[in-house]
Amino acid sequence: MLNVFVICTGNSCRSVMGEALVNQLGQGRVKAFSAGSHPIGRINTGALATLKRHGLPTEGYQSQSWDDFEDTSMDFVITVCDNAAGETCPVYLTKAVRAHWGVSDPGHVEGTDEEKIAAFEQTFATLKLRVEKMLELPLEMMPANELTIELNKIGQLNA
Repeated sequence: MLNVFVICTGNSCRSVMGEALVNQLGQGRVKAFSAGSHPIGRINTGALATLKRHGLPTEGYQSQSWDDFEDTSMDFVITVCDNAAGETCPVYLTKAVRAHWGVSDPGHVEGTDEEKIAAFEQTFATLKLRVEKMLELPLEMMPANELTIELNKIGQLNA
């Protein structure tokens, strides 16, 4: 089983949706965890509502620090927000394959309820597409340098 670490700054929205998608779509092959460099301590209710609309689990998530995973070996680290892309990852992640999949934060969208829901749906669809493309790769057999290239290409895809 390969471990995928989805990180963002606050670990309240995009990284949680990424964790949920990797765990759902990659069952038996990959296990995802999410964390943040500066977790805000709560999960965005819009993210949980989006997971619920798509039939994914909404329980068991927590906004937590990447330091909490110091003893967990990670095979892949995927950053999902622009802030996390430029931050230094913890030393214990040095052997992990890294990729950046920046997506807009739907939690900051202002407007009508419909506009907010649409923003969450767009983020979810983009992350789902990227996770599906990642899982099409022979993750267990590709050299790390090739995986890095392919995962970063996937990070440019939008739904």
